[in-house]
Amino acid sequence: QVQLVESGGGLVQAGGSLRLSCAASGRTFSDYTLTWFRQPPGKEREFVAIISWGGGRTNYADAVKGRFTISRDNAKNTLYLQMNSLKPEDTAIYYCAATTAGWSMERRPSEYNYWGKGTQVTVSS
Repeated sequence: QVQLVESGGGLVQAGGSLRLSCAASGRTFSDYTLTWFRQPPGKEREFVAIISWGGGRTNYADAVKGRFTISRDNAKNTLYLQMNSLKPEDTAIYYCAATTAGWSMERRPSEYNYWGKGTQVTVSS
């Protein structure tokens, strides 16, 4: 079992940057494929980015490709999401999630074993 805690959210102007972190405790961090999801106001949860257990493979939603970067530090048991050139449509609660299901370009929320409670990101125009 692993516990996940997100941090780093906040209010930022359009064009700005934020770096989200997801700290993990419990079972070996490197056992998990990790993903960032987000849930905009009034909408369903959506995929943002995924990273393999070793960090060598990543994939991004088209909406964030070229602006967001997912990374992980297995020595620190931490997942990151660097968000640049933020847009008002990036406003959402951002969640990190972990699965032992192995690498895939994208996985449905139902495939994840563990979730954090989320961190709010608000981008003003």
